[in-house]
Amino acid sequence: MHYYSLGKIPPKRHTQFRKPDGSLYKEELFSTEGFDNLYSNLYHCNPPTQIKQVGEPYSVAPKTIHDKQLKHRSLLGFQIAPQDDYLESRKPVLVNNDCKISLAAPRKSMEDYFFKNADADEVIFVHVGSGTLKTNYGNIPFEYGDYLVIPRGTTYQLVFKDANNRLLIVESVSPITTPRRYRNSFGQLAEHAPFCERDIRKPQDLETHDTQGEFLFYIKKQDVVYPYTYINHPFDVIGWDGYLYPYAFSIHNFEPITGRVHQPPPVHQTFAAKGFVICSFVPRLFDYHPLAIPAPYNHSNIDSDEVLYYVDGDFMSRKHVEKGMITLHPGGIPHGPHPGTAEKSIGVKETHELAVMVDTFRPLLMTEYAANIEDPDYHKSWL
Repeated sequence: MHYYSLGKIPPKRHTQFRKPDGSLYKEELFSTEGFDNLYSNLYHCNPPTQIKQVGEPYSVAPKTIHDKQLKHRSLLGFQIAPQDDYLESRKPVLVNNDCKISLAAPRKSMEDYFFKNADADEVIFVHVGSGTLKTNYGNIPFEYGDYLVIPRGTTYQLVFKDANNRLLIVESVSPITTPRRYRNSFGQLAEHAPFCERDIRKPQDLETHDTQGEFLFYIKKQDVVYPYTYINHPFDVIGWDGYLYPYAFSIHNFEPITGRVHQPPPVHQTFAAKGFVICSFVPRLFDYHPLAIPAPYNHSNIDSDEVLYYVDGDFMSRKHVEKGMITLHPGGIPHGPHPGTAEKSIGVKETHELAVMVDTFRPLLMTEYAANIEDPDYHKSWL
């Protein structure tokens, strides 16, 4: 990310910055890797530390299925039933020690509480729905196709426009960044990158709520959710600056990298983390070598589990694809185009597919939620 500032801030850090009544604004350094990496400084109207009540914590640890069968799998994601509450709607389906992949179909906005994930950065992909991500950094409107990147420890609310919402959520125990190869030595996105800073939507409309009362927080730490009641509104920031903040990026603004022959999956990479990557498959022109085969070649996943979340459009390499479907092609066995699709792709000029891919470098475990929505015959689809 690059430097950004919103609201009012003093000329120098860690110096006196006073409210109109003469009292001090309360400075907070916000950093997710100690004092060694990206950070921001926020200035609160009131102390962000005043807890009135601590509620009874409850576990949200995924219940995994330790199925030793090595096979390709398919999950029918839209079979996850909608629920009113956002937190209750989050259903982890594939997990390991680096990340959690969840599906959610919340009907209602987070109107009476705030949420903070202290375990992980979050990438929320908006498949269906629209609304506003509200944070103490400001507000970010979102719609179909948006990635919402939320650093760990960020207090937020999701406000939806209506009750029809479908989200893909990826939690990362390491920071979510843009791929290193897209950035120059100063951190600027380079000319060859498939997106640039203009495509990144930063917080706007900083709302400063200098109010006191009872404000319910749910804070997630080590797969346990802790209810807290604070006496100060969390969105009481008068101004902030720095390099660490939530932002939105639309998958529709990803500019595909194409070539004369079929390009490998890394050209689709959008985000990086330790232990996995996130990629965007978007409408693009197909390969233009006169003998090109646009369908992907068979390949062996030896070092990674490949997860593909199907968003929209037709996929030349797959049959019977539906929206919200997730395929898991685990490391150790090859996969590739379904029978007949490679020949069928020859001569096709473009694709209108839209998908999100998560490649993990350690094996994923399915959860009980995943087992309930699995197509048990998917591994036979290459016959």
